[in-house]
Amino acid sequence: MLEQSFKFSNFDCIGFDLDNTIAKFKIGAMVELEYKVLAQFLLKRGYLRKHLEVEIDFDFIQKGLILDGQKGNILKIAGDGKILRATHGTKPLSDEEIEKFYKNRHWELTDLFVQNPMQVWNGPNSERMRSLLDYFDIIVSLVFARCVDSVDEERNGIQEEYSIYDDIYDGLLEMFNIEHFQTNQGGYYSELKSNPEKYYHKCSNKVIDWLKTLKSQGKLLFLITGSYIDFASLTASNTLGPNWKDYFDIIVTYAKKPGFFTSDRKFIGLEGINQTGQIKVEDLKLGGTYVNGNWQELYQFLMTHSPKRYPRFLYIGDSVVQDIYAPDIYSHCETVAICEELCIDEKYGVHPDEKVINSEFWGSYFKDKGVDTIWSKIIDENAKLCIPDLEYAAGLP
Repeated sequence: MLEQSFKFSNFDCIGFDLDNTIAKFKIGAMVELEYKVLAQFLLKRGYLRKHLEVEIDFDFIQKGLILDGQKGNILKIAGDGKILRATHGTKPLSDEEIEKFYKNRHWELTDLFVQNPMQVWNGPNSERMRSLLDYFDIIVSLVFARCVDSVDEERNGIQEEYSIYDDIYDGLLEMFNIEHFQTNQGGYYSELKSNPEKYYHKCSNKVIDWLKTLKSQGKLLFLITGSYIDFASLTASNTLGPNWKDYFDIIVTYAKKPGFFTSDRKFIGLEGINQTGQIKVEDLKLGGTYVNGNWQELYQFLMTHSPKRYPRFLYIGDSVVQDIYAPDIYSHCETVAICEELCIDEKYGVHPDEKVINSEFWGSYFKDKGVDTIWSKIIDENAKLCIPDLEYAAGLP
């Protein structure tokens, strides 16, 4: 997936996602924490302990799975929307069973998704179909499946309709509620704060030197993260170091991607962790840290401060929809995809969390029996380059 002419040096403004891009999590430990917190929440909602309080089946989880919340099914789809594999709860569905649920192995919502993921990102469609795109929600597939098993056991068979995802969504809101970082509620942020060494990899000197080299070449570096400033600071200080802000010319937190690239949400100033009010684009500062914002105004800011009259823009991230599809389609950015699933290939070296990113149950993240998955298709069409991590990029000549 490498264009022969691709060079990082050809770009003048280079942006990064933070989580699982600049900052690398210890994915196995992170997934175990997320499962524990979410399972405990769902036990309070009445789901059976025998299904939730059991060892994690890492082979069942994979980035990019899609939930059909009403039918209780989990899907893996091709680039044209065809359902390649599926389960009901944790039970694999045969080809005949898939056909009973989905005529010709197609579902109208996944067909919409492959046309344009934004069509099902918000609104009523998003309440029926959810895509699990990164390591913050990857565990949802297993939790959802086990809750379906719980309901089916209690009610003696497959149900006409399920409302399980409503409970899971409430659990996710509870776990990732930004106010809980300061209050130590919810069990997630408090654990990360207490044991950061368990959940974060230190950023290598090679990557840090690469960032310094890019800046020394006169390139503007920007960071766009979905994390609020306090969580972003915890993550970045434990990976990049205490002076992490020095590597970037502007930092945008709580950006709410992909909406950052499609909406006109205003920038908000920060003093510490407190918001100070809306900021006009002409008042954005080099070295500043902000909340929310939108791509068009960030683009104006970068155009103003770039030494080039017509700078080229690049954005690097791991979420196929938020960091690859949206910026490529809705902004002036070309993109690079970070995809740790490449690390099951010996060419790139085996990933330390290989058991999490490599699923024999679901098959390859990129292909299934020779057919490209939707994620392979998006990366191929919307990214200039796909690499396992920034270590790889920093090692390129």
